[in-house]
Amino acid sequence: MNTNPTPESLLAQISQIKRMEKGKLCVLRHGPDGPYYNCQSHENGKNFSRYVPSNMVAAYQEAIEGYQRFCQLTDHYAQSLIERTRADWASGVKKKTSPKSCFSPKKPS
Repeated sequence: MNTNPTPESLLAQISQIKRMEKGKLCVLRHGPDGPYYNCQSHENGKNFSRYVPSNMVAAYQEAIEGYQRFCQLTDHYAQSLIERTRADWASGVKKKTSPKSCFSPKKPS
């Protein structure tokens, strides 16, 4: 039984991800109403830190998990296509190409 997902099924799983955020949630400090959080990430060669309101912590965590899942699925997708390509090369199968259209000069009337 083949347990490797197809590239098409991986794309379907990727399309199900609704929210993404890079980074990780970190506790800044503990206050009287509970912990205060920020989201730390690295973008364009710089570190970013965003304050996360307490009512948004769960949404941020879900979005961060969405991004992590996206990264896993795209890695699997790439590996699946690499394996398919190598298998095609090993079996000597070439991808079908469409016939090239050639333009001929207009026929005289």
